[in-house]
Amino acid sequence: MNQLLFEGRSLVGIVSSIIRQDDRRISFSRLDWERVYRLADYHKVANIVYIGLLGYREAVPDKWRDRFFRRYQESLQYGASCEDSLKEVLTWLDMREVSCTVLTSESVRSFYKISETADNTPVQIYLDEEHYYLAKGYLIDLGYETDESYKGFGERLKRISSVSITLYYKLPFRTSKYDKNMVKILESAQVKDPYENIWMLPTESEFLYRMAGAAYRYVTDELTLREVLELMLCHRAWKEEIDEEDLWKRLADFKIDGLAEKILEIAYMWFGEKTDMFLMTRADDTFVYDILEERILTRGIVNHENDEQALKLQSLVEKELEKEKKAEGKDIKKERRSKRFTELKRRLDWIFPDYHYMSSIYPAVEKVPALLPLYWVIRGLRLLWRGIRG
Repeated sequence: MNQLLFEGRSLVGIVSSIIRQDDRRISFSRLDWERVYRLADYHKVANIVYIGLLGYREAVPDKWRDRFFRRYQESLQYGASCEDSLKEVLTWLDMREVSCTVLTSESVRSFYKISETADNTPVQIYLDEEHYYLAKGYLIDLGYETDESYKGFGERLKRISSVSITLYYKLPFRTSKYDKNMVKILESAQVKDPYENIWMLPTESEFLYRMAGAAYRYVTDELTLREVLELMLCHRAWKEEIDEEDLWKRLADFKIDGLAEKILEIAYMWFGEKTDMFLMTRADDTFVYDILEERILTRGIVNHENDEQALKLQSLVEKELEKEKKAEGKDIKKERRSKRFTELKRRLDWIFPDYHYMSSIYPAVEKVPALLPLYWVIRGLRLLWRGIRG
């Protein structure tokens, strides 16, 4: 467990040294590079780590250094085609009058000092279920393939040398509180120039969506370092455009304002500059950040959660998951009953064929329909005798 945390903290150190452009020293000798690579890939920061490994050739086995390099190469390819690829997709949707909302824009890529350290999946698009399948079909025709599925919500599609796009037909959040407040966020969307059917969240709403999403994924143990990093980058870039008082009020409607603030604070602690004013207001009790750090870096394996908002949200999500599990169990039982009924009906149809079938074999049935039950018995006995003799 200590090794897992050590590797997670080392990963944060490598990423932060590149983002901050400083000379933070990392001890590579104790790292299990297979685990570090898999951890970095899960947290979507493998391309950043590769830059941090330059100059330490002997410390990293060739196999894993090559894996990091591939992720770095992908980020270079994405950077060159990101804007054009997205424009191509949005233009097609707009021409077919497909109304959709861009939840997170590609503009976050411009917040990185080194462009190739940006994420390869910067865009999320929400649209209704009917248009979802139309858009997915179009992307598949363009050469996209499903990279990751989100059961009941949507999927991420990926194409070589192009931007990855996440499509949702339902926002990936459970609980009625989240549904209600996410609808309010969507209602604030504005038409994106020069399109007529493409909507985009204003800056404050997009940041609210990111903050609420981060808090939710924290309690479901799915929050990644990339997401935490981009919270800090977006807040730093947009803080002059955001009404902080209104932002925290809207997060309070989600019942996560305190939790979201702590996540943003640890984002600055990990990846921000010492001169960032946001760090000046953080809590004096560093134990709360230890809890956040351990849970994020171990994906919930180390979990000493004591934040009331986190525990409440986690409980609500678990209840919804339990309801879905029970509903799914009922559907499975219903399907099994349906299959048994179908099989029983098939057997009865074979044992007691209908009038038209029997009259085609036994002319007497056609002349006297009342003889149908008698000829069922006769047919049954004939089949039984044939089985005994055969």
